[in-house]
Amino acid sequence: MSDFHELFQAIIYPTIVFILLIILSRLVGKQLLGQLTFYDFVTGITLGTIGGAFVTAEVKGNYVLLSATVFAILSMITGFITLKNATVRKLVEGRPVILINNGKILEKNMLKERYTLDDLMMQLRERNVFDLNQVKYAILEPHGKLSVIEHSDNYGLSLEIIREGKILEHNLLRQNLTHEWLFNQLIMLGVKDIKDIFIASLSSSGQLYIDLRDKK
Repeated sequence: MSDFHELFQAIIYPTIVFILLIILSRLVGKQLLGQLTFYDFVTGITLGTIGGAFVTAEVKGNYVLLSATVFAILSMITGFITLKNATVRKLVEGRPVILINNGKILEKNMLKERYTLDDLMMQLRERNVFDLNQVKYAILEPHGKLSVIEHSDNYGLSLEIIREGKILEHNLLRQNLTHEWLFNQLIMLGVKDIKDIFIASLSSSGQLYIDLRDKK
């Protein structure tokens, strides 16, 4: 009975810690990934150390090695699920957030991401951008890095319309486009079923890009 109890602890404790660390990391924000300041470094190390210390304190003997294996398996399973399921991927990794739109800083989006003006300026400097007048779009990616499109670039910001067979309604509304318009475009391009589309995006010039799913 004692062995079963220890085996149970070796499985359940790393599972709890794994889930808790993902939640806490999402709450801390993308700064923890994007630019590792001293504060972010201390926060990340502390979270990991507390989680590891808890598991090693509660799990006895060689079962600690099993806990490490469980943690690795959970990481692989999570990676597989996020690869296959867009909803889970958004929950775990988040989604890209526009911080500068056509030269205008979107303060509400920055506040939502707990992203300061100092954070923005630091990441712009890392991209060799020292003048905000140069920036047309700035997008905070799920991994915390900043993607920048300058005014001198020859392209604008494309907008996803369909992702993995599902229409992104909010993006369709942002462009004042209707389902009728979308379906007509798809018919013209020879696409019969939306579920066959891996991704479809609309360029700033109004050109629709479509990539179909690979057939099994």
